[in-house]
Amino acid sequence: MKDPLRNFLDKIKPTFQGKGGLSYYFPIFDVIENLFYSSDKRTKGLTHVRDGSDIQRIMVVVWLATFPTMFAGMYNLGYQSLNAIEQLTLANTAFEKDWHWPLITFFTSLNPNSFMDCLVYGAIYFIPIYVVVFAVGIGCELIFALIRRHEVSEGAFVTTVLFALSCPPNAPLWQAALGIAVGLVIGKEIFGGTGKNFLNPALTGRAFLYFAYPASWSGDMSWVAVDGYTAATILGTAAQDGYQTLAYSWNNAFLGFIPGSIGETSTLAILVGLAILLYTKVASWRIVMGVAIGTILTSYLFNIVGSETNPMFSMPFWWHMVIGGYAFGLVFMATEPVSGSHTNAGRWVYGIVIGVMVILIRVLNPAFPEGMMLAILFGNLLAPLIDHFVVQNNIKKRLSLQNAQTQ
Repeated sequence: MKDPLRNFLDKIKPTFQGKGGLSYYFPIFDVIENLFYSSDKRTKGLTHVRDGSDIQRIMVVVWLATFPTMFAGMYNLGYQSLNAIEQLTLANTAFEKDWHWPLITFFTSLNPNSFMDCLVYGAIYFIPIYVVVFAVGIGCELIFALIRRHEVSEGAFVTTVLFALSCPPNAPLWQAALGIAVGLVIGKEIFGGTGKNFLNPALTGRAFLYFAYPASWSGDMSWVAVDGYTAATILGTAAQDGYQTLAYSWNNAFLGFIPGSIGETSTLAILVGLAILLYTKVASWRIVMGVAIGTILTSYLFNIVGSETNPMFSMPFWWHMVIGGYAFGLVFMATEPVSGSHTNAGRWVYGIVIGVMVILIRVLNPAFPEGMMLAILFGNLLAPLIDHFVVQNNIKKRLSLQNAQTQ
């Protein structure tokens, strides 16, 4: 027996289909229906490979894989911010109180040693960013779905959460809204929508904001949610004075007790998400290994060469892997199936290219200590070319084998 909601949806569905009076708005109905039920369409016949996975299920897996990162990021944001408030209070230093402050004082006791206070503080900053990004992102997706008369892709849900997690905690909400709109429209929709984009939409929006509004998306005041408080990222400090002078240990960076974007600080939480993606085969282990190999080899090369003027030459690969957006970009951006390489051999090359590029940008470009975002976008641009050469090489090998067999 069908449940009442299913009965109601089945009753009104004809109105949104075919020549129904509301058929133009079918994409909106489809979004609501897919929130509660998966598709009932199934392939049939001996020529089809039947599998339990579909786009909706894959996107749900990716969304769930971000949860450890999300909660770890909110806790760390609260922990960093409440410690900053405590320091400013002890020093009798005033700090600006924006619209978040009434919520903070109502729901927390401003205790940095309280797990719930830290988590709630972080949530008060992260949830508004996510809500705005989600509303604008899904709105853009709905507009294009209505214009093109197709279903709304579940990929937009994942793009919005990944973009929100890459935002600094103090990011202005209007800039976050602009960024996700640029990412989805410029990075995906103008190329035809999901499956036809060659750039990662979340990274496209993030890169736009970084270069359009650098004051809000970089610098020492962007990473702790206390107005007027400065806290340099590890990459920024290491680029100036060397990683040996850092106030944080490697364990701090690995666990996530460092300033940074909401979802990029805890490598441990990100690795939990990676385990989920690898177990469900949503992410390609070849890309992950390729990025790691490229990172290790390139950082070792710079360690051997050395430099008296550039302290980044001496940073070992295990530090590179736990700071900045490296782990987050590797797990959730580089492994994105649409904008990455599609051939197995190409995935190795694609991953190695990203691993090499991120170290080159971090070490050799003093004006841009973070390199993962640009490295992945560079890899996205090369992915079609990489796959082309892999396919052509396979064709040549098969033709050579065929010719040898016929002679």
